Amino acid sequence: ITQDNPNLVWLDDREMFLQEMMWHEGRGAFPETCGQCKGTGPIYKCEDCVGMDLYCEGCTLSTHSRTPLHRLQRWNGTFWDSVTLRELGLRVSLGHKSGERCSNPLKAYTDTFVVIDILGVHVVSLDFCNCETSEGLTQQLLRMSWFPATPTRPRTAATFRLLEQFHLVSLESKISAYEFYNALSRLVDNTGLIKVKNRYEEFMRMARQWRHLKMVKRGGRAYDPLGLEATGEGECAVICPACPQPGKNLPGNFLDAPPGECWKYGLYLAIDANFRLKRKKVSKDSVDPSFSKGWAYFVEESGYKDYLNLRLDTVQEVGKSTCSSHNAVNMADTKVNKGLSATGVGTVDCARHNMKLPTAVGDLQKGEKYINMDYLFFSTLRHNSASVLNVSYDIACQWSKNLWQRNAAFPAPMQLSRDSRQIKFFVPKFHLPAHIEKCQTTYSFNFLTGVGRTDGEAPERGWANINPAASSTKEMGPGARRDILDDYFGHANWKKKAAMAEVMLNKLKDAIPNRAEHRFALLELEEGLAVDHAGDLAAWKAQVEAWENESSKPNPYERTGETITLAAVRLKLAKEDSDDISAGTAVVLHEDCSPSILISTGLELEEQQRRLKSDKSGLGMHSTDNQEAKLVQRSNNLQRRIDSWVKLQHLFMLALAPVRARDAQNSDAVTPPDSVKLLLPSQIRTTMPCDVKLQKIEWELRYAQAHDALRSLRSNLRTQSYVLKYKDRNLRGQGANTRARNMLKAIEARISAAASRYEDAHKALVVLAPILKETGWRTTLRPLNRQDLRAMSDLLDGESEGTRRLSWIWTTRGAADKDGDEGGATEDMRIEWCKARARAMRWSEEVELLIEEMRRVRDFLEWEAKLWERKGKEFNSMDTALIESYRAYAQRQAALRRLLAEKCRLLWGATVAFAERVDDEAGEDEDHALPTTESERGEEDIAHDT
Repeated sequence: ITQDNPNLVWLDDREMFLQEMMWHEGRGAFPETCGQCKGTGPIYKCEDCVGMDLYCEGCTLSTHSRTPLHRLQRWNGTFWDSVTLRELGLRVSLGHKSGERCSNPLKAYTDTFVVIDILGVHVVSLDFCNCETSEGLTQQLLRMSWFPATPTRPRTAATFRLLEQFHLVSLESKISAYEFYNALSRLVDNTGLIKVKNRYEEFMRMARQWRHLKMVKRGGRAYDPLGLEATGEGECAVICPACPQPGKNLPGNFLDAPPGECWKYGLYLAIDANFRLKRKKVSKDSVDPSFSKGWAYFVEESGYKDYLNLRLDTVQEVGKSTCSSHNAVNMADTKVNKGLSATGVGTVDCARHNMKLPTAVGDLQKGEKYINMDYLFFSTLRHNSASVLNVSYDIACQWSKNLWQRNAAFPAPMQLSRDSRQIKFFVPKFHLPAHIEKCQTTYSFNFLTGVGRTDGEAPERGWANINPAASSTKEMGPGARRDILDDYFGHANWKKKAAMAEVMLNKLKDAIPNRAEHRFALLELEEGLAVDHAGDLAAWKAQVEAWENESSKPNPYERTGETITLAAVRLKLAKEDSDDISAGTAVVLHEDCSPSILISTGLELEEQQRRLKSDKSGLGMHSTDNQEAKLVQRSNNLQRRIDSWVKLQHLFMLALAPVRARDAQNSDAVTPPDSVKLLLPSQIRTTMPCDVKLQKIEWELRYAQAHDALRSLRSNLRTQSYVLKYKDRNLRGQGANTRARNMLKAIEARISAAASRYEDAHKALVVLAPILKETGWRTTLRPLNRQDLRAMSDLLDGESEGTRRLSWIWTTRGAADKDGDEGGATEDMRIEWCKARARAMRWSEEVELLIEEMRRVRDFLEWEAKLWERKGKEFNSMDTALIESYRAYAQRQAALRRLLAEKCRLLWGATVAFAERVDDEAGEDEDHALPTTESERGEEDIAHDT
């Protein structure tokens, strides 16, 4: 074990490591002569040079003339002391070759020039070249790879290598400029005894300018003869090479593709908002403008704000929501907006590859309003003319309803042509369980065709990477914040683009066996159904294909049977009473009460008892007199209702009167109304006689009550899941979270009440079933455990996404097969077959889509390579050295694209060929290429895999 653990091995040598570290604190075994001139008395060593040589003062200066930022130490006779090359007299000369000095030097202002480098913050003596042919001061610094803090009379600069290092470190770690600069300062002195020049503001300014210049350089903007100001919106964005880009990676005739092939050229968009990326009311655009004008991912700010200001009075459509999640989405807390200029950002991403799209990001002023999200949606679609759009949004069911009416209000260049675009709307898979049942099929990635295994959750994955930057960006001015977020988004896009070869290969390797597995599962299911449902299969196929082509057709994934409700059963019983009275067969024991009314009222009283008991238990020590008075009043009213009902009950259940009288004599204590035993037919069991008609009435009411309770459970669990997610993502501050917790507490109370109602109904059914010889109901109405009370996406301890099983409350049938007909079972078979077919189709589509995306990636990289090659041949008038530099950069970028394309070709070739061959062979002989083991994936796995 010790040999396999490097840390344990190191412990054996720890003393030696410490001893060697201490060795460097003295001169150790260093020679007594200078490492260069061999003179005696060397007392200088360099912390940043490799080697153990000591030098005399003259050799120290000569060897470090080309490295003026190295840190030195001088032996003072007792220990090593810090010393700078400037203190030894070294001067840095610009404008001439290394080793040459200017005959007419111009000293830097006050002869103290500060250079920020990866080795610390240094003060150097600097001479600019002042010859007649010299370049400007700024250019001389830039030729030295020193970036000046200002173009006029520069007194501070940062080395290119420092800016490049901070740029990459901040992109990867989201470290703030303040933390990074303080670390550099402490490299010079970690005690505070030496005063280090404070150039923090200058460093932030240079770092921001560096980010911007890197963006326009990589965007090829240096080659435009019209200059940087001619840059178009979105022109500096890193574009997704796998998405369809007309004119770049699509066939010239892709618009003429047959209907069965068009879906492969579709663009997948995912809309979302992030309320972590807020910004305080710091500065304004006139003081801190962005360096770019919508050149990358943020929309052009002035046009965006002008549009919003023109529609300040526009009220967002708040018609009645057709989905349970809409109210939760619209939950707004105005306190969150206090002191904020932006409450977050809205974005439109590539839904399959998680890349930000050009001009698809914008600030939100107050929540996730349609007017903001519409602008971003229409803005980014100006850059892509794909004819098939698959749009994912967590409230797509509501947002899409009036989209075309809102589209007409936009400026003409931004309007989307409905005739030239085929659009489908989806809800992301993780968000789907929070929607009502109808939305879970109509907007499902699992059931609609031509989407493969897309899940629509791409933006959610990206937020984890950018959220750590929120603590620093919220304090920035508007322009600086947009510039740095543009840079973060661009870096994330480039990383995905560079890693696309491995990522897409892994996806294809996962999709090929799953395609075979689910094809085989469908084939096996159809073979089994062919015995009893041969005629149904053709009808089911026609029905599902009709729905896939036209969503207004009957939905094959939904049950068509009537929903069992308590109200419907009460109406049915009332009609039966009316029929009995009309036929003269009714036994009238009371002119205002029938058996069905008696039992129905008993269930209502039982519900009131539950609520009263719950409210009593929730009344704390700090309750007010008014609250207690209301409870006493409710208790008295309930007691009066029970007393009246008991008198009627004794008319229909004669055996109860002596039992109640005996119990009253034997007990001196007063029973509170919420604890009174109502002695319904299911509660007296077989201990005393009871009319079978009353038992049947209670059975029907209890059966409906159980289904009502399950519907209430599912609805409240969906709401609870969504509110929890909304609270985690959007709410900050004690007040907002307190209100959200109170809402969750109320939802939890409704869940508990529905669970209690179901448990009482189930107990009654268990008692009455053998008496009435009722069977078949237990498969639909099972015992309810606490672990069953969970949302669709919740996991039990020890479960993972791959092993998760839904609680039975989400999979139970809505109606029982009570009278022995097979309609319910046939409907179950149809839905299961439709789901199995959808799973097989989505995996087949995924393989086809991945192969098409791989082709697009290679074509896009080749297109980019040719673009860079053309740029390398187009120059403004410039000197020869500059022409060489421009050509070299363009050729390097072209070569890089071709290397990436070659990497893709080498990695993908064999797997793509295998996938296509297996597909062809499967078409001829399905068993030849498919596995022989039965699929073990549950029907819901596909709905939640991401």
